Amino acid sequence: MRIVRTVLRWLFASAFWTIVVSVLWVALLAVADPPVTWVMAQQAHEQKPFHRNWRDLEEISHDMPLAVMAAEDQKFMDHYGFDMEAIRKAMDFNARKKGKRVKGASTISQQTAKNVFCWPGRTFVRKGLEAWFTILIELLWTKERIIEVYLNVAETGKGCFGVEAASQRCFGRPASRLTRSQAALIAAVLPAPRRFDCARPSGYVSRRQGWIVRQMNNLGDLFDHAVRERMREELERKEERRKQRSTSK
Repeated sequence: MRIVRTVLRWLFASAFWTIVVSVLWVALLAVADPPVTWVMAQQAHEQKPFHRNWRDLEEISHDMPLAVMAAEDQKFMDHYGFDMEAIRKAMDFNARKKGKRVKGASTISQQTAKNVFCWPGRTFVRKGLEAWFTILIELLWTKERIIEVYLNVAETGKGCFGVEAASQRCFGRPASRLTRSQAALIAAVLPAPRRFDCARPSGYVSRRQGWIVRQMNNLGDLFDHAVRERMREELERKEERRKQRSTSK
């Protein structure tokens, strides 16, 4: 019995200090820029040269975060880290496509948590940590801080991290001067930055770039509360129509 109590005390202490350390870690990075990520360390060893230049959100073209939100997470400014509707759709898709390519539903918050705090891989432990850190950054960081970090740590090419490095390499200009079309092109390669290249876009990347620009034009400025409110109302109307169609069958 004494051994059981000792083990339980050690487990409790380990869990307690893990929570404390992770909370302090996330709180620190709310104001301090992450020095390096697991993928950066890996790519610095594998790729020569290695490019990364940090830029504050105010030093990045306003179109760049809008392009990323339009491409990857249109509900970013309103959700609390997880898009439950996207998760449901991904689960339904994967259930129908057994044995084929798995569809994901990661938000920008989840991708930021994964990039900054977790190692590469698809284990349940890593996914659990990703979820935990997603909750923490949503609680302790602003939305602007989350997307600022994401735009600086996301892999944008082989040995290339952050939108400043991508902007300099692909367009020869700082991220502050990116046009809407250029921002959309960088966003278009983010799902597979080692396969796609914004300096030499394939037909698929160019088509995705065009789709992202159209989404940006349709959505408007997602940092604007009034724009997000109109978008929310439209999504609610679509969901209501979907429910009506499903009940009428």
